[in-house]
Amino acid sequence: MLQPSPAPAPALRSVLTALGSPTAVREARTPALQSHQGPLSPELHLPVHVLDVRDQVTPPAEPPRTRLTGWRFLIRGAERAVAAADAVLTPDGWSFSHFFEGPYLAATERALAQAESLPGTYQPRLLSVPDLYMLTLWLHGDTAADGAAGVPDPADLLIPLAPAPPGIASHRPYRVADLLPVLTLRLAPAPLFGSPAPAA
Repeated sequence: MLQPSPAPAPALRSVLTALGSPTAVREARTPALQSHQGPLSPELHLPVHVLDVRDQVTPPAEPPRTRLTGWRFLIRGAERAVAAADAVLTPDGWSFSHFFEGPYLAATERALAQAESLPGTYQPRLLSVPDLYMLTLWLHGDTAADGAAGVPDPADLLIPLAPAPPGIASHRPYRVADLLPVLTLRLAPAPLFGSPAPAA
C-alpha cells in the first residue's frame, strides 16, 4: 500500500497553470500530450531526490546523502499517464519546469503498481542517481515523514526503473542496504597505473 506525501500547493498550481496554457503544451516535446483529446489532470505526485553515489565512496560507512530537486506529477488522460510534469524550487518559490514523456513514464507506472502489491505500507518517492543514469522508485518506510526531506533507510526499498544500468535488474525491489554497495562499487575510482595492489 502506498501513502504519498502531499505536494506543495504552489508546485501543483504551477503545473495546473502550465497544463491550461496552450502555449506551454504546444511547445513541449510531448507528442502524446499534444495529441490527447479530452481532459488531463496531474494525479500522482512524487518528490524527486538525487543521490550522489560518489559521496558514498569515502568513507563508505556514512549514511547516504540526498537532496530534493523537485516534484514530479504524472499527467493522466482517460486511461493512462500521457506525460509527466516537473516543478522546481526557484528563488521566487515553486515553478513549473517542463513536460516530458519517454520510457521512464511507463516504467514509473509499472513500478507503482508493483509497489501496491508488496506487503507493508510505503511513502513513494523518486530517487535519481545521475552518475549512473539511473532512476528508481524509492519506497520509504516512514509514511508520516516529510516527503521532501530525509535519507534512504537501509530497510527502504528501491525499484530501478527501466532502462536500468547493465547488471542491475529493472523492476526488482532491492533493499537500500543491498543496492547501495553495488552502486558505490561501480563508481569507486579505478586504481592509478603503477600503484601498489591492495593488501589481501
